[in-house]
Amino acid sequence: MLPDDLRSALDQALARFSPQELAGSVAQLTERYRTGISTGGNHLRSRADIAAYAAYRMPATHAAAATAMRQAAALTPGFEPRSHLDAGGGTGAAIWAASRIWPSIEKITVIEHDPHIIDLGKRLVRDTAALRGTTWRQASITAALDRPPADLVTMSYALGELPEPERPKVVRWLAQDAAMVLIVEPGTPAGYATIAQARDVLRSQGMTIVAPCPHDGACPIQPGRDWCHFSVRLPRTALHRRIKAGTLSFEDEKFSYVAATPAPRPRPEARVLRHPQKRKGVVALRLCTETGGLRDETVSKRQGDLYRQARDVEWGDGWPTKTNVD
Repeated sequence: MLPDDLRSALDQALARFSPQELAGSVAQLTERYRTGISTGGNHLRSRADIAAYAAYRMPATHAAAATAMRQAAALTPGFEPRSHLDAGGGTGAAIWAASRIWPSIEKITVIEHDPHIIDLGKRLVRDTAALRGTTWRQASITAALDRPPADLVTMSYALGELPEPERPKVVRWLAQDAAMVLIVEPGTPAGYATIAQARDVLRSQGMTIVAPCPHDGACPIQPGRDWCHFSVRLPRTALHRRIKAGTLSFEDEKFSYVAATPAPRPRPEARVLRHPQKRKGVVALRLCTETGGLRDETVSKRQGDLYRQARDVEWGDGWPTKTNVD
């Protein structure tokens, strides 16, 4: 769910335009997003487009980034970043998420190439003390760009928009002297492929994969047969339902991500890769395990506490495989 101050600021920004204007822009953006065409600034032709882009993508981007960050934060106790760099940050969804998960952050830099998107991002944070001092830098993300030092470095829904040959260079650029790198992409086969490649680059840089993987080995998922992704449910306001032509009061955002640190960290013994299948007396789990393999596991009611834990576990949660004995 969006923080109250962000929701209020976003609604205020949207109030400048009629729902019809926003709905028309959102319809075009939705089609570009579904067909894999970049929804970045090159396709935003008016201030209504930019406001629609924020309405269409900012809640979902915030929800996905916050979910990935919470998983990473849970596995890195004691990590208290003082500085945050958000590369390709758009209107700033990731900095809103990070500021609540890591209140230790004091210095924030967002790099975004579109000046009108930056303008909206600045307006959204101007009444929030923790974000008001954010530095917004207009630039395109390349490995040749000088990079401000930062403890936490994030990139959300932007790496896949870069030319494919440039992506490994940019990931190495993101990782320079960072205490944590976190990258989020759409939860599609293409988005997962981008994350898988970024994960390989981070491993080659000697970084430890903190989340979602319970291991540093090669990903056991075979490309073309499946992909690693997760889901978060977020509510829609009445205005968002109107401009998205949606009838449901919620939407599910599917995303892929990777978080890495320079030093080894404790990790879960396994990660739940799909919605648990719950039937009478049993729960079936699809797991990625610490040994680097995939495993299907069924927990039965006769396993007592473990069964009760399985009834509560969610897609994307860690799972203690070492206790799974009959």
